[in-house]
Amino acid sequence: MTAKKARSSKASNLDQWDDIYSEKARNLRQSEIRALFSVVSRPEVVSLAGGMPNIKDLPLDRLAESAKQLIARHGAQAMQYGGGQGYLELREQISQVMTYDGYAPNPDNIVITTGSQQALDYVTQIFIDPGDVIVAESPSYVGALGVFEAYRADVRHVPLDDDGVIPEALDEILTQLEKAGTPAKMFYTVPNYHNPAGVTLSAERRPRVVEICRKHHVLILEDNPYGLLGFHSDPIPSLHSYDPDSVVYLGSFSKMFAPGFRIGWAAAPPAIRQKLVLASESAVLSPSMVGQMAISGYLRDYDWYSQVKVFRAMYEERCNAMLSALEEFLPYCTWTKPQGGFYTWLTVPEGIDTKDMLPRAVTELVAYTPGTAFFADGSGHRNIRLSYCYPEPEEIREGVRRLSVVMDHELELLKLFGGPKAKED
Repeated sequence: MTAKKARSSKASNLDQWDDIYSEKARNLRQSEIRALFSVVSRPEVVSLAGGMPNIKDLPLDRLAESAKQLIARHGAQAMQYGGGQGYLELREQISQVMTYDGYAPNPDNIVITTGSQQALDYVTQIFIDPGDVIVAESPSYVGALGVFEAYRADVRHVPLDDDGVIPEALDEILTQLEKAGTPAKMFYTVPNYHNPAGVTLSAERRPRVVEICRKHHVLILEDNPYGLLGFHSDPIPSLHSYDPDSVVYLGSFSKMFAPGFRIGWAAAPPAIRQKLVLASESAVLSPSMVGQMAISGYLRDYDWYSQVKVFRAMYEERCNAMLSALEEFLPYCTWTKPQGGFYTWLTVPEGIDTKDMLPRAVTELVAYTPGTAFFADGSGHRNIRLSYCYPEPEEIREGVRRLSVVMDHELELLKLFGGPKAKED
């Protein structure tokens, strides 16, 4: 038998190429959130699952006029290739936007990407070989975990509390990994209005976290899409502001403006920045000039910070609606109390499995994201990420009411049958 025939004989009947996929392709998985999209798009379902920004308050008429002027005046440039690092004027503006995080990097150290998700992928590609260790918060952003799994990283979790990652626990796990001969390469963190936990790393802990990672020679990957969406204040100074040479900072316009442009960025030390540019040129040649120039025009010509304040007020109203509904309908659960961002993290009573419960919730016309999506180690069965960013306040209340109906039923079953195993039997 030839080698070609030998390979083909191993292929799945459903996919003739199954036997020759790369290891990275074999590690690609659909996230539990993406898998919900077909359900939550049904108009009768109240979705508390996705983190879709609410852009109803954007000045769409002005943006339409701005787009018209962009093409009329600069169409030849906007419709052409650009540089792999990104449009210089936008990089200069991003540097100014980042002053709200306590540090304005040199525009030469900023790389524009197709959303911060692409930047996350590039950084992982640059640093991670199969089996390398990444330390991430417990829980952690599902999109990051998917990237890490695709590159076959070994993800270890470090616990959070209401003040963010616990420095002593971070130091302990990094020390243990070194002693075991498997030192971590990277610490991935969402310090502001955490996705999914909703907590924020305190100002007191930030320099300590940077010091710990520097001591262990671990790169910090700081993912900060929600930083400007604090309900009552500008961001606490970023980890990047404490040590720009030890931190790669990821930012995005998806939450503070609109996700449709798909423009994000990475601010990195010069050597890493050069690697990021090479990765970008290899993958996409250059980011979209139309998107970059449209956002540049928005930052230049519009009072973008006042628009951010409008978003803050809207999300605060929706967060308050969520917390009030939880108090009313689910008093036997616990949850985090966000000061910004999109999410709260719910912990349900012992014996309820939130992943198993999801189909029954959908039957009651409410959707959420089970906690298992946010762990690399199979944890999270007693947790739910609830998103308040998109539904109207009255929809949020109704969604939580529907969820309480499902959970009350689960608790009744537990009383009747004595626990999950008995219920399954």
